[in-house]
Amino acid sequence: MTVVDDQPRNPLHGVTLEQMLTELVAHFGWAGLGERIALRCFTSDPSVSSSLKFLRRTPWAREKVEGLYLFMLREQRRAAR
Repeated sequence: MTVVDDQPRNPLHGVTLEQMLTELVAHFGWAGLGERIALRCFTSDPSVSSSLKFLRRTPWAREKVEGLYLFMLREQRRAAR
């Protein structure tokens, strides 16, 4: 039996929120992340665990993080060309 990928064109499929946040922090840093998405969890004593708690309870903030993650992926693909 083969596993069929249900969402072959969805770049967020299989990516956890923690992976997204870790990659965004590695790419932009906490300060850059706080400038792009104005959330206190990114600007005031930031940590991955406290940010994850907030993002998991706040759907609109999670959508902003997912949008920035997709933007970062597009920019990385363009730079690789």
